[in-house]
Amino acid sequence: MKPRGLMFTLFGEYIQHYGGEIWIGSLIRLMSHFGLSESSCRGATLRMVQQGFIQARKIGNKSYYSLTEKGKRTVFDGVSRVYSAPNTKWDGKWRIFTYSIPEEMRELRNQLRKDLSWLGFGAISNGVWATPNPIEKQVMEMVQEHHLNDYSILFTSSSFVSHDDQDIIHKGWDLDQIEEKHADFIARYKNKFEQLKEDAWNSKLTDNQCFIDRTELVHEYRKFLFFDPNFPADFLPRDWIGFRARELFFNIHQLLAIPAIRYFESVFEQAPDTKAAYNRDRAINPFMNIV
Repeated sequence: MKPRGLMFTLFGEYIQHYGGEIWIGSLIRLMSHFGLSESSCRGATLRMVQQGFIQARKIGNKSYYSLTEKGKRTVFDGVSRVYSAPNTKWDGKWRIFTYSIPEEMRELRNQLRKDLSWLGFGAISNGVWATPNPIEKQVMEMVQEHHLNDYSILFTSSSFVSHDDQDIIHKGWDLDQIEEKHADFIARYKNKFEQLKEDAWNSKLTDNQCFIDRTELVHEYRKFLFFDPNFPADFLPRDWIGFRARELFFNIHQLLAIPAIRYFESVFEQAPDTKAAYNRDRAINPFMNIV
């Protein structure tokens, strides 16, 4: 588990519900459960500050970290996509993003491709990306962040003249590969769910292990955001395997929630000059975040 990805998971799953700020010592202790040393945690924290995702403030000899506005956009976009209910009805609009970035700015071009994939776009031609999802706001925030106004255009269209909708889907996304990854997730966690239910029935679940299992579960499920565009149900088979993977994720998540939060609270330390606005209910059930 990479430190940066783990920190995004911890902020999204836990810290945001406890005032949004955490002492570095608590963060190091939480991350140590996933095989990460103190030096690697501190190094990753410094890099995320330099990249503008988190910010630090010092009180006495202790440092406390919180998300910047850029970090909040990244984390909260991921949280909403993981926990929001899938769209059942397509609004009939394709969002099409085109760009032409000079070769001397190829590093930015590479980052843009990563960002577009994260947002659920598929590349349907050289420099042309599309999605059926209503994410204009997120795209324009990305454009502003990377100063792409002079190099890109975002527009909508109700149809493509040369291809039908299913042709576009097959050009932009590998549905077989996406289905395979959902199947791998189910194969990995189906038996684990049965074991967890048995352990819960026999009072064998410890708070510490539930925190580890829940965090790993969310970290694994977040990976779908990089390759599954979360199409409206109109575009998917009625028995789409992604629905079963989501149900399994939800069931395990809720089984582990309360003891995992208890453990987090035992480690979490807030700054002495703040009284964190705890929202334990939302930390236990992030599905409440989506209204």
